[in-house]
Amino acid sequence: MQDSGLTSGRCAVVTNPNVGSHHLPALVAALNEAGFEPITFHVRDGEAYKTLATVGGLYDRFAEARLARREPVIALGGGVIGDMAGFVAATWLRGVPFIQIPTSLLAMVDASVGGKVAVDLPAGKNLVGAFKQPELVLIDPSLLSTLPMGEFRSGMAEVLKAGIINDPALFGRLAGDERQATKDEGRTTSELVGMIADAVRVKARIVERDPYEMGDRAWLNLGHTFGHALELLSSYTLRHGDAVALGTIAAAEMSALLGYCDAALPPRITAAIERLGLPTRYAFDPIAALAAMGTDKKRRGRSLRFVLIRQIGEVFVADDVQEIAVIAALGKICAA
Repeated sequence: MQDSGLTSGRCAVVTNPNVGSHHLPALVAALNEAGFEPITFHVRDGEAYKTLATVGGLYDRFAEARLARREPVIALGGGVIGDMAGFVAATWLRGVPFIQIPTSLLAMVDASVGGKVAVDLPAGKNLVGAFKQPELVLIDPSLLSTLPMGEFRSGMAEVLKAGIINDPALFGRLAGDERQATKDEGRTTSELVGMIADAVRVKARIVERDPYEMGDRAWLNLGHTFGHALELLSSYTLRHGDAVALGTIAAAEMSALLGYCDAALPPRITAAIERLGLPTRYAFDPIAALAAMGTDKKRRGRSLRFVLIRQIGEVFVADDVQEIAVIAALGKICAA
């Protein structure tokens, strides 16, 4: 961490009991060896706890510990931990240094990169947030050895998303190699490391030219307008990556319905998602999902914004999609 310009001293490590039981001792030992004095803060595990109440509890505990302005906040965990710890780092004392150590595949390829941090409200996901670029993102694929298979597959949805947006070769590898969805394939092979690097590269290139989502960065929301609505309807029992996978299918179906892509594209994307062990159908009420989209932060005025697909490697943002097309796309992924 000293290479990032941070000086040794006290630091806050935010994690949850599950991640901490696997990885916290090694991190604390490494920080101590480097001259840091880590203070650990545990929060409850899961999207349901990514709230202002949890953040308020962290503020109180930071105040008790008297954490100072140059003492960094380190997020050790998946996307939920990164979002919450990052939001606290952006707002505690008007901003302190922030470091991401993602422990899930989804966080490695998406949540830890780009500087968007947020918490949820009952009305919707990530409605209260900030832009907070980390001083350092440390991605160690060996941490995935303790990740449950369901969470690993969930992360693959974001890898696939990166391929659809701007890396046809990455998408092709995922669409044509069933081994990527099997536990026996291993999670720290050079092939997996290469896919993580490729997915991060896609996001980093886009974020670098549009850090505040004024243009092309919106492409990274492929599948998310649909997906966030499904997460909200499930009370966040549906994994984020699973919701993104379903939302990506819906976006592909809507793209074909509106004539923006070849009719063969949605089945190809659906087959790739199924090959990765991700869901292609989910039981929900399409009308309720449409209503849930009304709280989405990505809307433009009263209009919903969707990332649609022309071909693998080429996406665009549409602001004027009629509700009948949205309902039709939702029907393609509805198992009810």
